[in-house]
Amino acid sequence: MSVRIRLEVPATSANLGPGYDAFGLALDLVDTLTLTVHDEPVADESCVSVTGEGAESLPRDRTHLIMRIITEVLAGEFPEATEGLAERLSLDCVNRIPHSRGLGSSAAAVVAGIALAGEVAAVFGGGELDRARVLELATEYEGHPDNAAPAVYGGLTISLSHPARAWQVAVTTLSTVTVLVPEHRLDTDIARGLIPVSIEHERAGENSARTGLLVHGFASDASVLFEATQDQLHQEFRREAYPESMDLVDALRSRGLPAVISGAGPTVLVLADSVPADCVPESVALLRTPIDLGGYRVFRET
Repeated sequence: MSVRIRLEVPATSANLGPGYDAFGLALDLVDTLTLTVHDEPVADESCVSVTGEGAESLPRDRTHLIMRIITEVLAGEFPEATEGLAERLSLDCVNRIPHSRGLGSSAAAVVAGIALAGEVAAVFGGGELDRARVLELATEYEGHPDNAAPAVYGGLTISLSHPARAWQVAVTTLSTVTVLVPEHRLDTDIARGLIPVSIEHERAGENSARTGLLVHGFASDASVLFEATQDQLHQEFRREAYPESMDLVDALRSRGLPAVISGAGPTVLVLADSVPADCVPESVALLRTPIDLGGYRVFRET
């Protein structure tokens, strides 16, 4: 039986200033993955096609991250019902999420692979994966769920790593944000390595207060978002890794705009639907995008 499953998974922005490794926001900028289960095996060297972001560099065989995750999840979660299915899979990727820019491209790929494996298992009688289990598995791959949680559930999420759980916050004050994407990339490990191992209690206490205020800003009063997004844990320590992005954050905040580094950077996220044009360098791509409220979406054809 030939089956085609299409999945859309959103970009995400983690941290949002003070919510380090816990807060995440889903954005209406999606990768579209189409998985086909064929009647016969598919040649390994041509089982993946890629257009858009990463088209020139990503593998086309089963070492591709999403294909690898699908295979591993099928073998680990549904070994009997899906035996022999992996070699019959092909994957078409239309990538729109920028890579290595702090917009959750890795988490999107991980969530997509896990969710697609669950859909395949559901079709072939092996059971299924609910979203809570998708998040648990994604956290095992990613190490923490700050990007995975909004990719799974959509909207604004607050997540815990141990155990991997997430809660959605109803966003009523904001529907559209502005994303400023520079040309250069940044490895997440480099950014994480710049953060000190300990923080003063006074700094940590202030950061905790601002995370609470951030929830209030999204749920009830957008006027507090500027104060709420003042980070004390990570952005300033990472300035040397993305000086141009921090200069942009400073310029936008000097205008009273709630601007933050998106995830590990170097993208800048502004919790507003527009920004002054004279603040944005020509080399930076400006995207105005709605908040995604539903997380990944699945469309099945048999």
